[in-house]
Amino acid sequence: MGVEQKLGNMGVVTTTLEQMVNWSRTRAMWPMLFGLACCAIEMMAAQAADYDMSRFGMELMRPSPRQSDLMIVAGRVTRKMSPVLRRLYDQMPNPKWVISMGDCASCGGVFNNYAIVQGVDEVVPVDVYVAGCPPRPEALIHGVMTLHEKVMKEGLQTWS
Repeated sequence: MGVEQKLGNMGVVTTTLEQMVNWSRTRAMWPMLFGLACCAIEMMAAQAADYDMSRFGMELMRPSPRQSDLMIVAGRVTRKMSPVLRRLYDQMPNPKWVISMGDCASCGGVFNNYAIVQGVDEVVPVDVYVAGCPPRPEALIHGVMTLHEKVMKEGLQTWS
């Protein structure tokens, strides 16, 4: 269904403010680099020419939290790294989202010991989990598309 079918007799497109804002948020998400282990290689591959996440508006992976609205945590998070992860999350502007990429980030993976956080959701709120060890670039793209669907259903809200 294209724009031509939504046009009225006067050539006007109508929509709600929520739909327009959410559409623009999904088409211009700027992810922040937070690769910690082997999942980071797959995250880089998703940005490369074969998969090209640029077609989803993710032209660059930002190294700065102040320019990002999507954090992709790729790999195992240690207890020593968790305060840094939380600080970077807190520095991101609202609205912000988090994708947990891989089994290690989601549930600790095979590392069931005192040094590894058993799920990054202990540190930051997670919106989408991407399973796999390591997950393929297609799985990350599916996670991004799932996040886009979630964002499109959000209402307008104010953040403190």
